[in-house]
Amino acid sequence: MPSTGPASARPAAPAHIAMMSIAAHGHVNPSLEVIRELVARGHRVTYAVPPAFTGLVASAGAQPRPYTTTLPTDQDPQAWGTELIDHIEPFLDDAVQALPQIADAYAGDEPDLVLYDIASYPGPVLAHRWKVPAVQLSPAMVAWEGYEEEVAEPLFAALRTSERGIAYYARFRAWLEANGLPGTDPDRFTGRPRRCLALIPRVLQPHADRVDPAVYTFTGPCQGDRAHQGDWRRPEGAGRVALVSLGSAFTHQPAFYRACVRAFAELPGWHLVLQIGAFTDEAALGELPPNVEVHRWVPQLRVLRQADLFVTHAGMGGSQEGLACGVPMIAVPQAADQFGNADTLTALGVARRLDTEDATPEALREAAQALLGDPGLPARFAAVQEQLRAEGGTRQAADLIEAELPAPRG
Repeated sequence: MPSTGPASARPAAPAHIAMMSIAAHGHVNPSLEVIRELVARGHRVTYAVPPAFTGLVASAGAQPRPYTTTLPTDQDPQAWGTELIDHIEPFLDDAVQALPQIADAYAGDEPDLVLYDIASYPGPVLAHRWKVPAVQLSPAMVAWEGYEEEVAEPLFAALRTSERGIAYYARFRAWLEANGLPGTDPDRFTGRPRRCLALIPRVLQPHADRVDPAVYTFTGPCQGDRAHQGDWRRPEGAGRVALVSLGSAFTHQPAFYRACVRAFAELPGWHLVLQIGAFTDEAALGELPPNVEVHRWVPQLRVLRQADLFVTHAGMGGSQEGLACGVPMIAVPQAADQFGNADTLTALGVARRLDTEDATPEALREAAQALLGDPGLPARFAAVQEQLRAEGGTRQAADLIEAELPAPRG
């Protein structure tokens, strides 16, 4: 929620703040409450984003600056390919064609400060061109001291010597040089910002003790009330409610959804809310019992605030929502950082991990009963939630952004 009073001792003078992101819910959504708070404090916020998201950012009070994107969307996850280069090359391709569009959209109305998502490469380039500060907003984990040696080098070693990899790095360096950043290493450009606000809880950050506090600040969840997503009410008489959601991209999982139906339909007093996304045909689930409701999308935060269990793919957004709402989780990771998140949640003692192939009705039921029967669970959640509250959330993020604003001219 926006603040109702001054959040800092010296309120910042109204400024023009530009936010830049890509066409993906997991990148846009985490920034929205921060944007709403900055607008509530009197700042003019513009937001460069593809047209599919202009309504969403406008609802947060920002002025959209739409640009055309070439990135695959959430509706076409298979378009990303299968190799590492297939997952990084599209971001450079998109940045090269998006940069002149965004620059034109801001011609004569350059901002005082640029905020940018981790995947929005035009953000820091334009901030450099305009000679204004840039702050990265990260919806995911950030690099720690030793990250390059422990993770990046082993992961990218083969790519750097491949034909496509050599061409990719040469093109990236040439693009940076053409935009006034000669000699800049592409990996450091994307992974080592000058200043970054990690909009995640510190407890979900690997090796948090080795993250540079002069560069990175963890704000914890910045969630708000998400009223624009709609409402949901717990059915009368439901003894326990389970929400199942695998996010937006990896939802072609009819067998998994059928296993969830079988697991919870047979538990007395349970009500199951099943979000199946865009890629599963509801008919493939078979006949559904009356205690199961199926939706393409649900207002996830509203459901979680009334739920007793969350079966999740352990994406960063869902993981921190589960923590903030105090809902035990069964983590069924599908890709990327979800496997690490699942292990972290398990180590915190608030989740059980099941890989997709192991998520049988019996295993799901056993994990649910073990979690909800654990007498130490409330105390562990209370400790985590106290840490989240101390991080400050939306107000803290806005305070830190205002601290980066340049002094008023004149």
